[in-house]
Amino acid sequence: MKVTITFRHLEHTPSLDERIHEKSSKLSKYLGGKSQIKWSCYVKEGNHYAEVDLQGPNYNYHATGHSDSLYKTIDLVVAKIEKQIHKKKEKLTAKKSRKAHKDLEILEPEAAWTDYDENNFEDVA
Repeated sequence: MKVTITFRHLEHTPSLDERIHEKSSKLSKYLGGKSQIKWSCYVKEGNHYAEVDLQGPNYNYHATGHSDSLYKTIDLVVAKIEKQIHKKKEKLTAKKSRKAHKDLEILEPEAAWTDYDENNFEDVA
């Protein structure tokens, strides 16, 4: 997993860098294969903002969040990405379960027509 971090109007500290790498590794456990995470952190009007782009071969997730602390913002954004990942996985499992069909039941010819009543149908001819 490739992690890219950008800070604008904000000082880069090792603790922030460590926190972002920790949260990125948490996200990588949900996704296999080659993926790329781009973090963009900045301060605007006294609020700390974080944007995350998570890209892979079959998916693309994006989340943005803001709060009074960058650490809270990072947690908020990771929660949003996790929610998107879970939602997509739920959709895929629901789609697979809809495709499951009942087993084909083969009846004897006499038993197959037991619920058929000729009196309920009119002759259209």
